[in-house]
Amino acid sequence: MPRSISRSLIYLILIVIGICFLIPVYVMLVTSLKPFDQVSLDHMWQLPKAIDWGGYREAFSKLAPNFMNSIYLVVPATLISALLGSLNGYVLSKWKFKGADWVFIIILFGMFIPYQSILIPLIQFIRDIGLYNTIPGLILVHVVYGIPITTLMFRNFYASIPDALIESSQIDGAGFLRIYRYVIMPLSVTGFVVVAIWQFTNIWNEFLFAVTVTSSDKQPIMVALQNLAGSQVVHWNVQMAGAILAALPTLLVYILLGKYFIRGMLAGSVKG
Repeated sequence: MPRSISRSLIYLILIVIGICFLIPVYVMLVTSLKPFDQVSLDHMWQLPKAIDWGGYREAFSKLAPNFMNSIYLVVPATLISALLGSLNGYVLSKWKFKGADWVFIIILFGMFIPYQSILIPLIQFIRDIGLYNTIPGLILVHVVYGIPITTLMFRNFYASIPDALIESSQIDGAGFLRIYRYVIMPLSVTGFVVVAIWQFTNIWNEFLFAVTVTSSDKQPIMVALQNLAGSQVVHWNVQMAGAILAALPTLLVYILLGKYFIRGMLAGSVKG
């Protein structure tokens, strides 16, 4: 098969896959712009006769408090888990000690513990320390659960940093924290971007901890989005508008930082 035909076939396949991926997005966007009396399965492909922003207004009024709860949750949880993961990765890659590999394996084991298996003791613990139904309690949960993956990502990232930099800094008299502050941190920008995007997305979209650790006015936006469905009649235009509003922060993060995410994911994949 000629190279030009092969390339055209690849592009055609990618276009078809892209269209299949965008069809649900199209239906969601079109439905969100329709008034409730125009929403039906028979006409879900049709464009709205007139753009109606009522669904967005209603969804925003109901989701706004929970949107801010998600902001108060995601920002500190992402920053703290990224910092702790960076410190762990720094120690486990550049300051190895006896048994460091076993410590790393034990930390990684936390990635494979299902949420459901520790849910009851987790809630009991959160209650005992007085953080149940609070944003700080939910931050604590996500920070602890984020440490394994952030440690893994930073450890792989720091593996690509030459040991000679650490050794030369030690010769100059720099200690553990000074090396981290003036050598490692400036080189960790792409690593922090990758981890921040990963953690931001996971925490923003997480539902199980959000619905069990918090209740009422402390719940993040994903729980409030589920509550938009109602108990009897589902206003699909409001539901779809709410889904779009809830997805906007993560979408903007990937649009603004997507190229740094790809660059950071590839960093450390080749050593030497």
